[in-house]
Amino acid sequence: MDSFLSLFDPNQPDDGFDEEQELNGNSSGSSEFEVDANAINNNSNNNNNNSNNKNNLIFDFEQGALPPEPQLGNVEYKLKLVNPSKQRFEHLVTQMKWRLREGHGEAIYEIGVSDAGHLQGLSDKDMNASLTTLKQMAHHLGASTSVLRRKTIAVRRSVAEVLVRKIPDDQHNIEVRVAVLGGADAGKSTLLGVLTQDELDNGHGRARLNMFRHMHEIQSGRTSCISHETLGFDALGNVVNYKYNEMMTAEEISDRSTKLVTFMDLAGHRRYMRTTVQALSGYSPHYAMLVVSAGSGCNDTTEEHLAIVRALDMPFFILITKTDITSPDATVQELRTLLTNIGCRKVPFVVTNTDEAISAGSNQVSENIVPIFCVSNVTGTGLNLVTKFLYVLSPGISNAEKDRLELEPCEFQIDEIFRVTDVGPVVGGLLVQGVLTENMPMKIGPLPDGSFHAVTVHTIHRNKAPCRVVRAGQSASLSFTPAQELPSLRSGMVLLSDSGNIDEPYGTYFFQAKVSVLFHATAIYVGFQTTVHIGSIRQTAVIRGIMGGEKLGTNDSASVMFEFVGHPEYVRPGMRILFREGMSSKGIGVVTQVFPVNKTRAK
Repeated sequence: MDSFLSLFDPNQPDDGFDEEQELNGNSSGSSEFEVDANAINNNSNNNNNNSNNKNNLIFDFEQGALPPEPQLGNVEYKLKLVNPSKQRFEHLVTQMKWRLREGHGEAIYEIGVSDAGHLQGLSDKDMNASLTTLKQMAHHLGASTSVLRRKTIAVRRSVAEVLVRKIPDDQHNIEVRVAVLGGADAGKSTLLGVLTQDELDNGHGRARLNMFRHMHEIQSGRTSCISHETLGFDALGNVVNYKYNEMMTAEEISDRSTKLVTFMDLAGHRRYMRTTVQALSGYSPHYAMLVVSAGSGCNDTTEEHLAIVRALDMPFFILITKTDITSPDATVQELRTLLTNIGCRKVPFVVTNTDEAISAGSNQVSENIVPIFCVSNVTGTGLNLVTKFLYVLSPGISNAEKDRLELEPCEFQIDEIFRVTDVGPVVGGLLVQGVLTENMPMKIGPLPDGSFHAVTVHTIHRNKAPCRVVRAGQSASLSFTPAQELPSLRSGMVLLSDSGNIDEPYGTYFFQAKVSVLFHATAIYVGFQTTVHIGSIRQTAVIRGIMGGEKLGTNDSASVMFEFVGHPEYVRPGMRILFREGMSSKGIGVVTQVFPVNKTRAK
């Protein structure tokens, strides 16, 4: 099968593979089907015009037609799947395998839809047979299927949308990381408390108490550090949280879930802006969830968080809370204006029903839309749409990019450090490239002199459960072999593969980056001090040179030389940089050149 997969061209049309007739010779009403098909084809131009008028933003059955089938990605159209031959079945399985790889274990099948996007529909008999075939295909790959929606489009004809999900062999579940942003009083922690605890709030913040980690957070009601919460889904789409059964633990949620959404509850107060920026840069979440209060609307913090998300080129969606107190209409209009301005150019899409939630979740990465949900943590209004949206949301990274990253040498960025009794130091962070396994020799650093120290990874935990392997793009916590000597650990260090190459890794003080200034009230000159974020690195740096000019202003771009003030860091070309001054972001860029400590000393 794998050898056959390498020959498979996903762009090849299905026209050369006709569906098999039923064994009794009476195909599922073929003459009736031809009449309906011709009728639909006669109106196809009208359907295309209607869909074009709506800009084909999402897969909406109400439009009468879908956009043409995408050649790449995890969405597949099938007119019908009735009694396929053995050769045809093998082809369909291979095609499903490719779509699952594109969607990181998740694929969306539109049944009763032609490759051109026409909703031709199937009779009940053909639809049931097609769904049975699809289930057999999934079973062949060890995957599961669940019908997201089924809609009647003509007399005794319907179309269906099916989610196919396969958990990778070396993983417990499919994980999606979501960063939760918004102002201090937007209700972020309360929202996560309601979603993960399955208990509505009492209107006075009771649901948020389980989210806080420190006494001063409970007293003030404001989050000051990064908090991780999980929401699971089983194979049928049922929510798995702490109310799934009695005495539910985080490890059991992970074990029972085929899909796990990990929320990072970030601080909303401007005082903790550096912690928020570090989490967005270091943990590389797949999505950002911007929470806005219907009462206060879009404040300065909301706009600042939106600017950071856009600067990091991160897909996001918006939740408007406290709709039980105030109508969200004014806030929705305010968000429409903010999202459609020249600097943003996004398409706001207010989700009002289940079909729209599924469509938004299936196409949020590929389209330029921003889903907006109006919810209440007290009455529960709109929360079912949010969970349905999260159920179909998939990690937004291409399959080719994932394979490329896994082939690179290991690089694990350390963001948090813990000390566990009887275990010793434990580091948490993100594996940005490579594949990391237990008992793997690594090098940790850079140390104050720029060098690295040899260590051995002992155990690995993901989502509060032990595992044996971590792949590129996954977050994890690691412990080291007991009794081995460890250097002083700090956030911003990295773990690199101990490959024994001649070129030893070294930290750097100086690096060059191509940057663009987002906003600055005056001008930036040589000697300007700024806080630099590169992955999990957060350190003050000084601009030592501006190539091709003496200063930088708003919207200016240039190649700039930076110098770290405190200690050397591990930086490599191609890494994204974000720099800020005080509470506001100043600019973004990409590292183009580094000058390791050992090489600069040699000169």
